[in-house]
Amino acid sequence: QVQLVESGGGVVQAGGSLRLSCVASGRSDSMSIMGWFRQAPGQEREFVGAIDRNNMPVYADSVKGRFAISKDAAKNTLYLQMNGLKAEDTALYRCVADGETTLSGRYYSRGIQYDYWGQGTQVTVSS
Repeated sequence: QVQLVESGGGVVQAGGSLRLSCVASGRSDSMSIMGWFRQAPGQEREFVGAIDRNNMPVYADSVKGRFAISKDAAKNTLYLQMNGLKAEDTALYRCVADGETTLSGRYYSRGIQYDYWGQGTQVTVSS
């Protein structure tokens, strides 16, 4: 089992920055991939980005060039640095992890691929 706990959300003005953190516990070192999804009220869940065990990141087109994912293995922590925030980035951001999914193909962008989910941290961008 893996437990994921996010933090770092808040309210920020458009154009501002936030850094989200996700602390993993349990068998987190066995995960092949970790990442972030988000969901705004009334909208479908959306893939944000992910990073594999080789620290190779991938991003959704909507955040590419603005967001960056990184890991600190010593702290068992995943980060999401968000710059140039827009009103449409407002959502509940959830950390995910899985022990089998890889960056091959496009399956990593599907929520169903991930066994472990955090409760989420709210990001609100005011325009």
